[in-house]
Amino acid sequence: MFIYEGDYVTKEEMKQLICEKIDAARSEIEALAADIESTPELGYKETKTAAKIEAYMKKLGLSPETGLALTGVKARVKGKTVGPTVAVIGELDAIGTPDSPKADPLTGAAHTCGHFLQTSAMLAAAQGLIQSGVMQELSGDAVFFAVPAEEYVEITYRQKLRQEGKLHYLCGKDELIYRGAFDDVDMAMMMHSRDHTPGKTVAIGQSSNGFVVKLVQYVGRSAHAANAPHEGVNALNAACLGIMGINALRETFQEKDVVRVHPIITKGGDLVNNVPEDVRMELYVRAATMDAIDSTHPRVDAALRAGGAAVGAKTIIETMPGMLPLNCSAELNELFVDNVKEQVPETEIIDAGHFKASTDMGDLSHIMPAIHPFIGGVDGSLHTKDFTVTDFDAAVLTPAKAFACTIVDLLYEDASKAKKILADYKPVLTKEEFIKKLDGYFEKTEE
Repeated sequence: MFIYEGDYVTKEEMKQLICEKIDAARSEIEALAADIESTPELGYKETKTAAKIEAYMKKLGLSPETGLALTGVKARVKGKTVGPTVAVIGELDAIGTPDSPKADPLTGAAHTCGHFLQTSAMLAAAQGLIQSGVMQELSGDAVFFAVPAEEYVEITYRQKLRQEGKLHYLCGKDELIYRGAFDDVDMAMMMHSRDHTPGKTVAIGQSSNGFVVKLVQYVGRSAHAANAPHEGVNALNAACLGIMGINALRETFQEKDVVRVHPIITKGGDLVNNVPEDVRMELYVRAATMDAIDSTHPRVDAALRAGGAAVGAKTIIETMPGMLPLNCSAELNELFVDNVKEQVPETEIIDAGHFKASTDMGDLSHIMPAIHPFIGGVDGSLHTKDFTVTDFDAAVLTPAKAFACTIVDLLYEDASKAKKILADYKPVLTKEEFIKKLDGYFEKTEE
């Protein structure tokens, strides 16, 4: 429990004790991170990872909820009085990196996106707050939430879960919002590893791209590829022309919109001796704003349909919601940076600006104040076999201390700082508007 002399305790004393508790737990936090890294699992399959996090939370004296959006784990630490709730988030899933030496040999999954570091930082922050006892001096609650399926992969598998009624959305935080798991949270924080940053560095992100997802099928007609190609309709040619049409659009993309369109062919035909009659693609249409996405993806559809029309193939396009652009809270970012400077002053602070990739933290940032800083202590490229931890303290303990100390700032003195941020905050979307927006992307066309 929290012990102090006199009848008044300062924020600085609270923060000092929190950081001491986190430092004291370093070895067990590092062991936890290694344990999570050793069993990488893809989205909505993170049963082993969820069990490890549940066990660690119980060891800290928490009573976690489990099975949220299939695998999510959520625990609450109450303050002395009712007030705002601040969440720290970590992501459960790994990503496919079959050539990583730490990959699961059966699935190819590996933690080369650093999510095992996120969840470790989240639990380290929880440990510091709980073992210091400072929550008994704060007004409001802290939530620690391990969430599934940030990486938007295995789309066909997730579609099957959706068809079975087990999911509504394919992305973890979207699903949790839809299911009401964030209804009792007022603001949220999480971190992400920053590739090629081996030293003590914190990069403060402001925004990111969002995207929509498209599954494309070209249906042609099979024929003998040598003896009677004129009798067939070549669906692979339709796909190639569709991709060329997308490429012809690229000169019209404006730099300010940071548009990215990247397709892959997931099925190119059945037999080399037959004219391909069933060809399938997946692609993302990304951009910095939803307006840019909404103006771009119908033009991508037109290019794809033109490929089918050119050879006489049927074009089937299924569009689904992906992720919304990140929209970070400037006030929360400032508090986080101040705590990094205070607790780990040797850390370099840089401006990450706009993140061209995407995160479903962007979805959460549309309905509540949220931040998503990028943390050093790792080297190599994300999602590759070269990703490695170079400085565990920088990668995990620094953000853990900053998260816990930021919670103190927010909930101290009757949560005056949190209440001001919430009073001044205007959400981009209400939860109802969010669901309507995402549901509006579900569309399937055939021409």
